[in-house]
Amino acid sequence: MKILPQRKLGKTLNVSAIGYGAMGLSEFYGPTDDEASLALLHNVIDNGVTLIDTADMYGRGHNEQLIGTFLKKLPPSEREKLNIATKCGIDRSSHQGYERNINNSPEYIKKCCDESLARLGIEQIDLYYIHRIQQEIPIEETMQVLADLVRAGKIARIGLCEISPTLLKRAHATFPVDVVQTEYSLWTRDIEDALLPLLKEYNIGLVPYSPLGRGFLTGKYQSNQDFAENDFRRSNPRFQDESIRKNKLLLEAIHPMAVKHSCSYGQIALAWLLAQWQSIVPIPGTKREKYLLENINSCFISLDEDELNTLNELKTHIVIHGNRYSNEGMKGIIK
Repeated sequence: MKILPQRKLGKTLNVSAIGYGAMGLSEFYGPTDDEASLALLHNVIDNGVTLIDTADMYGRGHNEQLIGTFLKKLPPSEREKLNIATKCGIDRSSHQGYERNINNSPEYIKKCCDESLARLGIEQIDLYYIHRIQQEIPIEETMQVLADLVRAGKIARIGLCEISPTLLKRAHATFPVDVVQTEYSLWTRDIEDALLPLLKEYNIGLVPYSPLGRGFLTGKYQSNQDFAENDFRRSNPRFQDESIRKNKLLLEAIHPMAVKHSCSYGQIALAWLLAQWQSIVPIPGTKREKYLLENINSCFISLDEDELNTLNELKTHIVIHGNRYSNEGMKGIIK
């Protein structure tokens, strides 16, 4: 197994500096192939990644089942190095498409945890997130349920996704939060004003999802027609042709650095993210070994102070066009 730089999330979770987001192996990003996905997962761990991120709603359980199949075939020496993170809180019935309901009821969380353990074929989840926050339920009540799962040995650590600073303070006062997962990249930087400073103050790890802007920051996508019919980006506001055209200013700013470092646009975007704080572990996802290796090797790209300052200042003069989700996708995202 390749050795990657290690980082600590919270007080006890030591993982590779780059994790892997497995969502696309089941849905949302075009066609899927379980056999190819299992082969890719082996490449993930062979190249030193020790954090795999999934959720019960990805493929309505399929993603967890796929990872469970993968885990069963691993030798104990490899399995013990791997940390599995999964989530609950987005309820998608079998007959719905992209539609979802947010459910943080105690009964639902407990049921989902047991079902995730069964699909993954493990006795304890290394990191268990509430995927989206249901505002009607006090966050203190949700944290008490998660604390009970920790005490029962079903989960090792608690994570919260897309949470506001105010709610995070209340949650952390109830029971320690280990990790926050939220969207963070060169084109989504909302958390820098209040949430990121709070995470640093509390020593709560940060796991940015979509760190490559759902692929936009790779420079690969030039038109809305580049996406398959069943790719959710086809209807995403930021990937409409007019938004793509305007948002290319961001890629133009990255281009000189990619040339200088002889690397891809995406590697610059990940190197920038890694440089923001030592307790950040991005989880880019891909279905191709080529891009997996690109993402991993971003750990070894060092941007100098001038380059970081240039990228940090982009938000002051480049306006990102298009909401990051449709209205349905924004359910449960707390500002």
